[in-house]
Amino acid sequence: MANAASGMAVHDECKLKFMELKTKRTHRFIVFKIEEKQKQVIVEKLGEPTETYEDFTANLPAEECRYAVFDFDFVTAENVQKSRIFFIAWCPDTAKVRSKMIYASSKDRFKRELDGIQVELQATDPTEMDLDVFKSRAN
Repeated sequence: MANAASGMAVHDECKLKFMELKTKRTHRFIVFKIEEKQKQVIVEKLGEPTETYEDFTANLPAEECRYAVFDFDFVTAENVQKSRIFFIAWCPDTAKVRSKMIYASSKDRFKRELDGIQVELQATDPTEMDLDVFKSRAN
């Protein structure tokens, strides 16, 4: 179950909550954290369906890495309501090198566990994942 590169397991709750977001839309976003002592990825924060993009970004620590999934709603040029599920690998420049390495080596394995990711973003500072980036990548 553990990733050979990083030794990180994925807690079952991660997959369960992701399925809820994808199928039932019970969450706007999920923030995942690597628990180094337990050597696994866990759910750190669930965003209510009514929460906004701003609520989501406020839950990403300024100096620590995280994975996150965000259910982005938008309206197409044809005026059609759609949504895309974004996977965000948040690794700020100010994070510890060890943390960045662990998150980088575990990312692909973790992302494969979440079936239904439509768009992936890698961000090292908030400007790399602002709303305009989401809008341009969603279409």
